[in-house]
Amino acid sequence: MLPVIAITIGDPAGVGPEVTVKALAQRKVWDCCRPLIVGDAGVLAGTIALLGSDLSMHTISSPADAQFNPNSPDVLDLSNVDAAALQPGQVSADAGKASVEYIRRAVELVQAGQADAIATGPINKAALKAANIPYIGHTELLAALLDEQRVTTMLATVGLRVVHVTRHVPLAKVASLITRERVLETIRLTDAGLRQMGIARPHIAVAALNPHGGDEGLMGREEIDAIGPAVEAARAEGMDAAGPIPADSVFFRAIRGEFDVVVAMYHDQGHIPIKTHGFEQSVTVTLGLPVVRTSVDHGTAFDIAWQGIADEESMVEAICLAAQLVGG
Repeated sequence: MLPVIAITIGDPAGVGPEVTVKALAQRKVWDCCRPLIVGDAGVLAGTIALLGSDLSMHTISSPADAQFNPNSPDVLDLSNVDAAALQPGQVSADAGKASVEYIRRAVELVQAGQADAIATGPINKAALKAANIPYIGHTELLAALLDEQRVTTMLATVGLRVVHVTRHVPLAKVASLITRERVLETIRLTDAGLRQMGIARPHIAVAALNPHGGDEGLMGREEIDAIGPAVEAARAEGMDAAGPIPADSVFFRAIRGEFDVVVAMYHDQGHIPIKTHGFEQSVTVTLGLPVVRTSVDHGTAFDIAWQGIADEESMVEAICLAAQLVGG
């Protein structure tokens, strides 16, 4: 039996509903899993009408009622959005609250054994703030829901994977967060995550923080005091880690095939090469959770929301990667 993937539609005012419907129209998704949408039936009905899709949603109130019919995908309807009042492309507290409710329900499904993994549509940070939800994104919310603090984010596209030591923090604070313990823990999570993906002995490159790898301390001591010692400790634990390697060359070397993954020190250091190398196919994986969770590697794209022009490829890849991770 193919794995059941719980697919959350994200913020209903964004492109999440659209990329979800478009993804479920593709045979590739049905060949890799049994998709179960977690969202609002009214929003999805409006999306189908917008797209002129041949799909007709099968609304259910319990996963036990799912039929997994490619012509009529199942939607576990939370009925938490007034579709008539929804304002596409606008920050909304109600939409932010709804997007979190989809995630909570998807987690419950996996915990209850009613789904095998989660693939998430994009949520909006401003909408979460408007709804007084104290999390900046999926990773932090999922860590809290699952009571797991040792988590990080991996971005993956064709030929390149990147894991981050720090994520959603101001650039001015990054250096203070680069510690031996934090870098080592990220290397450990990366090694375990890639082994779960079927890579028996991951080759891990660890990026430097400073230009030229710090130039032996002339441009900063993070490489000497934190990153280098973390790499040495990882090697002592049996991991195949190399670094610190200057960031201006490490991603090229990974794309060339020298490494399976790059551990980046901060958000943009890792996101820019991923999105330059293969934005449309890039996906996000949360490492360190007791459940498999993947996501599209783009935001709610309010500027093009509900126009029928959003690209679904990242959602397709996220769903299929979730199925792959379930199968090891």
